[in-house]
Amino acid sequence: MSEKNWTLTNIPDLKGKTIIVTGGNSGLGYQSVKAFAEKAANVIMACRSVAKGEEASMQIKADFPTAKITVMELDLTNFWSIRSFATEFNTKFDSLDILLNNAGIMLTPYQLTKDGLELQQATNHFGHFALTGLLLEKLRNTASSRVVNVSSLAHVQGTVDFKNLLYENGRKYSAMKAYSRSKLENLLFTFELQRFFETNNIDCIATVAHPGVSDTNLFSHIGNRFFRALFMPIFKGFVQPAHMGALPQLRAAVDASAKGGYFYGPNGVGQIKGFPVVVKAKPHAYNKQDAQELWNFSEKITGVKY
Repeated sequence: MSEKNWTLTNIPDLKGKTIIVTGGNSGLGYQSVKAFAEKAANVIMACRSVAKGEEASMQIKADFPTAKITVMELDLTNFWSIRSFATEFNTKFDSLDILLNNAGIMLTPYQLTKDGLELQQATNHFGHFALTGLLLEKLRNTASSRVVNVSSLAHVQGTVDFKNLLYENGRKYSAMKAYSRSKLENLLFTFELQRFFETNNIDCIATVAHPGVSDTNLFSHIGNRFFRALFMPIFKGFVQPAHMGALPQLRAAVDASAKGGYFYGPNGVGQIKGFPVVVKAKPHAYNKQDAQELWNFSEKITGVKY
């Protein structure tokens, strides 16, 4: 657990393991799929665009011709798509060793999904909550399985207001507040999910990670085109590349010493970049009452009962 320079070389042989990575065609998800595939895992790349997924899969297979990657369509903003994905996966696959809930969006304008939910929370939390619940039996029936959620440093300023959790009609909405809330929800969900596993004697653990500040396409909504052209080259000098940003979630997924509720992040100053180690979330992320209320709210909103 204490290695300060944990890298891809620490990932064990994953032959025979089945792993789902949501949002696996770009950014941290792509790096994770690549790392798992290199170690001989059977990887399901779950993404909105099958075409983009197939292109990403071909890129990985160019480096690792024996990679086992299956591209499946999954739109986390659409409950019908989530149920369709889960039904297809449960039919085709016998086990699920790791569910890496990686997909996420950041700082989008106020929008509603087809199901009427605020877009950032729908993608980053509610979609993954529903997906995890619909795959629960596969996780339950796979020895030593694992669920990995991906949070962010932004959880620090996140708050949950259950009287206006989804910013009804855009009330009090800001892109940053909604994103930070969704990243806090990732942590609350992880810790409550671990308690659920323990209470029900399920041989599965829930872990969580954050990438520090990494160079991915999540920042595509910051400012206007002029702002990005002027400042993004400077910004990139202070962040780490995507392959480093993926290390915390990879360690959360495969580290043999990991325990339920472990939170991984970079070991550098301010956890902005560095090698993955166990870190602490801010105290409000461990609020059991908020976690239980979010869980109940999530079951009601998604229609998925654990």
